Amino acid sequence: MLVHTVYFWLKPELSPAQRADFRRGVESLAGIKAVDRTYIGVPAATPKRPIIDDSYSLALTVVCMDLAAHDAYQVDPIHLAFVDNFKTFWTRVQIYDAE
Repeated sequence: MLVHTVYFWLKPELSPAQRADFRRGVESLAGIKAVDRTYIGVPAATPKRPIIDDSYSLALTVVCMDLAAHDAYQVDPIHLAFVDNFKTFWTRVQIYDAE
C-alpha cells in the first residue's frame, strides 16, 4: 500500500466559489482507477499545540494499492487536468508519501 498525502495552501484572495470549485476538483481525483480510497479535509478544530501545523487550507490523502498504482495516478488524465486547472489556486503544496 502507498499513502499519498497532499497539503494545499490556497491563495487568500480566492472567492468562496473558487474554493468550492477547487474542492470539487480535489474530489474528482477519487475517480481515478488507480485510487483505492481518498480522504479530504480541512484543519481539525483540535487544541493548538506547538507541534501541530494547521496553516494549510485543504488536505488530500490518496491510498493506492502499490507504487505502480501511485505512478498510474500521477499520469492519469484526471490528475493532470486537476493540476492544470487549479495550479494557480495555491501558493504552496506539500506532499508526503508513505509505504
